[in-house]
Amino acid sequence: MEIKDLHEWIEDLSRFDKARNLIPLLQKMPVVDVGIILQELDDEVLIELFPLFTRHQQGLIFAEFPITRQLRFFQHVSKRRFAPIFEYMPSDVRSDLYQHMSQQEQVALLPYLSKSIRENVISLSAYPPETAGGIMSTDFATVLANMSIEEAIAKVRSDSPSKKMVYYVYVVDNQMKLTGFITLKDLIMALPGQKVREIIHENFVYASVDEDRESVAFKIEKYDLVAIPIVNSQNQLLGIVTHDDAIEVIRAEHTEDLEKFMGIVPDKEDQAYLETSSIQHFKKRVVWVVSLAAVGILSGMIIHSYESTLEKLMILALYMPMVADTGGNAGSQAATVIVRALALGHITAANWLRVLWKEARISILIAFCLGVIAFAKVLFLSWETEIPESLNLTKIAFVISLALSLQVVTATVIGAGLPILVKRFGGDPAVAASPAITTVVDITGLLIYFTVATLFFTL
Repeated sequence: MEIKDLHEWIEDLSRFDKARNLIPLLQKMPVVDVGIILQELDDEVLIELFPLFTRHQQGLIFAEFPITRQLRFFQHVSKRRFAPIFEYMPSDVRSDLYQHMSQQEQVALLPYLSKSIRENVISLSAYPPETAGGIMSTDFATVLANMSIEEAIAKVRSDSPSKKMVYYVYVVDNQMKLTGFITLKDLIMALPGQKVREIIHENFVYASVDEDRESVAFKIEKYDLVAIPIVNSQNQLLGIVTHDDAIEVIRAEHTEDLEKFMGIVPDKEDQAYLETSSIQHFKKRVVWVVSLAAVGILSGMIIHSYESTLEKLMILALYMPMVADTGGNAGSQAATVIVRALALGHITAANWLRVLWKEARISILIAFCLGVIAFAKVLFLSWETEIPESLNLTKIAFVISLALSLQVVTATVIGAGLPILVKRFGGDPAVAASPAITTVVDITGLLIYFTVATLFFTL
């Protein structure tokens, strides 16, 4: 059978007689692809189709659904029918879904869960979602140091970790304190009579259960790990965070930073664009836009105060947008570089002086290039523009290019300095967003522009 497109799959699966013939093909496909197909079906159709898969398959497929789709299906079916699907979901995805349920929904579901699953989901859900505990999984295998290799392999089988997580086997003592790890390769290559302590890796990277999830993700990336163990203050192993969890965390953090940087209030629910209502989009965007519009009144006041200057030398008004736009671009560019450097740990707030000095030197070079271009632009475009007899176009072009160059330098320093300042006071550097920097730079740019003009011209 040829691979169908999404619409054909949905159409065929909506008819139960055709769906039965498609299930064997779906069972051979990657779980993520099956999840993409089935999440588009109506709840009534899903209720009919899910029993055609094994319970293990149901849990894995359902885990691929977006959280909003999971909740919608959960609210549509009986809790007794939903419990087996819930139990076979990966532990970290399961706890995330549980945290998104209302208290009444949680209470309604718990009686239908087995004791071990009930205890597991309650314990995992107790951790804040922004911490390592909030994203960790209990899908791991442990062995004791005094076990033989044969006993260790039997223990791994009894723990039954998923295929993707059997790579690391963690070595603990009787109090579950983490002492090291071994790999699947270590187990396979060792002799059956050897002891685990003979092949243990005692130097390992770990994370604390209350550590920020972004820090955990960066550790996985830095040390190129498949998974990282999560321990409590007594060094007891509580769970693991996998590399795919780290990717999700980094993606979510980057999305949040991007939204903040563009003046959008981040939403707790990471919903798809079309699933977010217009009102929600409005609430996320309106705060910064309205606030900065109010602050932007200062720009109008500055222009109004120099109204007489503009009346006598209208050519200045022609190049105000150029100066403002160039300053905004320079400031936003610097802010982007600094926010990224702070996020990656390349610089800290303590490096503020070195950073500002570096950005100042960079901005001087950029300002020189742009000043030359602005000078030539004014001469080329305004050679027929009417100007006072006491002035000449060359001098006006020099003054405009000088103002633009000074604007580039100050805008770059402001763009680099604001994120560091926010970081220094414990805030998120991304809050010093592009719209905020643009507004501040517009105000300072107008002051520079008219100040330089009045210094050089007697109007």
